[in-house]
Amino acid sequence: MIKPLSAAIACILLASALSPDARAQEAAPTDDNAKKKEAVDLDSVIVTGTRAPKAVDKIPGAITVVSQEEVQHTLAVTEDATAVLSRTVPGYAESSQAMSNTGETLRGRLPLRLFDGVPQGSPLREGTRNGTFTDMGIISRVEVINGPSASEGIGATGGVINYISKTPDKEGYETTLTTRYSTQGHEDSEGWKVGGIFTAKQANYDFIGAASYIDRGISYDGDGRRIGMNTSGSLASSESKNLFLKGGYNFGEDGVQRLQLSYSKFKVEGKGEYIQVLGCRGPDDEDADPPCVVPRTNTSEKGQIFGSKDAFNDFEQIQAEYSHADFFGGTLILNAYVADQAMRYLPENSDDKQLVKVDENFDESQRIYDQSEIDTKKKGLRTSWTRTSLFNVDGLELHTGVDLVEDEAEQRLALTDRTWVPPMKYTSVAPYLQLSYDIGPVTLSGGYRREDGELEVDDYTTTPFRNSVFVEGGKLDYTADLPNAGVIWRVADGFSLFGSYSKGFTLPNVGIPLRNVSVPGQSVDGILDLQPVIVANNEYGFNWRGAYGSLNGSVYRSTSELGVSLQIDPTTADFIMTRAPVEIKGFELSGELNFGDDVTLNALYSEIRGKTSFWSADRDGRFGPGPLNKPMGVLDINPDKLAMSVTWRFLPNADATLGATRLSDRDLYGTDVRPFDGAEFSYSEKTEGYTLWDASVNYDAGRIGKFTLGVENLLDEQYILSWSQLAGFQNYWAGRGRMTSLTYTISF
Repeated sequence: MIKPLSAAIACILLASALSPDARAQEAAPTDDNAKKKEAVDLDSVIVTGTRAPKAVDKIPGAITVVSQEEVQHTLAVTEDATAVLSRTVPGYAESSQAMSNTGETLRGRLPLRLFDGVPQGSPLREGTRNGTFTDMGIISRVEVINGPSASEGIGATGGVINYISKTPDKEGYETTLTTRYSTQGHEDSEGWKVGGIFTAKQANYDFIGAASYIDRGISYDGDGRRIGMNTSGSLASSESKNLFLKGGYNFGEDGVQRLQLSYSKFKVEGKGEYIQVLGCRGPDDEDADPPCVVPRTNTSEKGQIFGSKDAFNDFEQIQAEYSHADFFGGTLILNAYVADQAMRYLPENSDDKQLVKVDENFDESQRIYDQSEIDTKKKGLRTSWTRTSLFNVDGLELHTGVDLVEDEAEQRLALTDRTWVPPMKYTSVAPYLQLSYDIGPVTLSGGYRREDGELEVDDYTTTPFRNSVFVEGGKLDYTADLPNAGVIWRVADGFSLFGSYSKGFTLPNVGIPLRNVSVPGQSVDGILDLQPVIVANNEYGFNWRGAYGSLNGSVYRSTSELGVSLQIDPTTADFIMTRAPVEIKGFELSGELNFGDDVTLNALYSEIRGKTSFWSADRDGRFGPGPLNKPMGVLDINPDKLAMSVTWRFLPNADATLGATRLSDRDLYGTDVRPFDGAEFSYSEKTEGYTLWDASVNYDAGRIGKFTLGVENLLDEQYILSWSQLAGFQNYWAGRGRMTSLTYTISF
């Protein structure tokens, strides 16, 4: 059950309501304030989830639009691609500060991440590497649909996060150069960036080209100690290269038709200069060798494991879009794309990577290192047709289309060239239809999407750790009916209420149950853990916006009869999936308070609780899943979060921002007894919270350029990342200490 906010927090949030840039779905401004809010209203029109421009106050749900200004404020203190989400989206978890986005959930579930509408990563083998796929300097805004949604395809059980690239908005030509220097006060912590963006816009065409290079040094914690290299991939001691090209041409009568082509190539790769040195969690750490007297986090030292390769994340995407603004009285959009992603992880000598099974006869002198690689390829066609004033009825809008997807993925052990997860291919045809009707101050909406997919898996043999069993491949059919419905009531100028119901659909990280098969005689069509995840979400909320601020809040509940939660395998200390019922409840509040034209105070608060079962249904039908008595921990559910910031425009061409993010302490505990056999279960988890302060100052010197000074972790706080406080495989990492950055930007 969601606990009510304390009086203190409620007073803070009511007084410091968050951003008018649609922190949640917002009501339209009053007439008296329309001119003042004109620029903001442009940010209140989104395309994610509707696939056509639609005012935020006509979408029944909690919507977050992260503006370009907010992206730039975050870039002032860190280049982490997901840090902007943890600072601006209430239900988004803490940033992992790594190449991986392990533990970065949205409302307790995995979000679908898009780049200009194209899915990043693959639900066939979720490698937690789909959060860093481009240089954030080319992003104009981020649109977030909070909560399960089927509007953009499979994978959005937590919501949809769409990163939208910049588009030229000025006639003529413009070039912008950006340089950045960062340091933590240690010689090997220094990093730098150089990037350029060229834009051109004439009567019928526009073009943007961008390239950047980032060199990052090693990271240090608040105690001045090197942070260990993340086994899932570190941003520390890495290089990033990005190339982005996008051009469009308008043609036809009055330019109602448009053809747009884009290309994106991004790669972040480790330098291979450091190796991880394992720490220990204290005297109770049984794996510590030598015994652990004083807890110490993982650290890094110069060196390289013989024969190993650098970790990397490599994205490439090509997209072609055709639109016709007067196609049979509506707007037609055809979007075709091809996207590839390759990711490599750091070397490990764990038991599941060995050439022979590790047992009492295993010769430790034969232990080897190996590295995992995941390769995914996808292509698709997204179509939509939108008609307003349907049947000549004012306010009645139809939106319909069909999406076609082909997604392929596999996972290999690179150094020994072995199959870990066999080649998989998922094909899908998904028609959809959405209607909305404006009746005075009320907007009604409802829709339906049909997911009709097929999964094909090759024959394969598992690794020696899983007894080298042969598994017969095959095909599985996935079908799902995914309705949604909502209502918005604009009660008065600036105040509205909304309610909604929606369903989301995804595949359950297919690669994990496939690679974990250990019993002979198995076939793909007999693996129960491959069943889809279907999530239903109910949500209610309000939005208020006045001349001096805004306040938005929502309460939600999402359930899945056969959900997914993560836990640590006691044998391998690696992540494993549990398929059992899941219920997640949450509360969000955000707002903004303007003190004249010079000072703005922002705040957000998020509280999420999740429960699942200690056991899933028996495969032989002897018993069903257990009741919802197991609390969901930090691998799925983020601790309570409170974030605040104040921006002071102390000169017409200068401003300063001070922000703080607080993650609360949390103590979880649950027990259960299975009636069938008397088996006892228990789960406990305790995490310590922390508060991080950031600061930035911007000074625009006009033709000379713009200077930005940013400080991340201003007070040099020593802390352990929340998801790293849960004992797992080599995962004891501290968070990053103070980092100071100076950025210079000039346009001409």
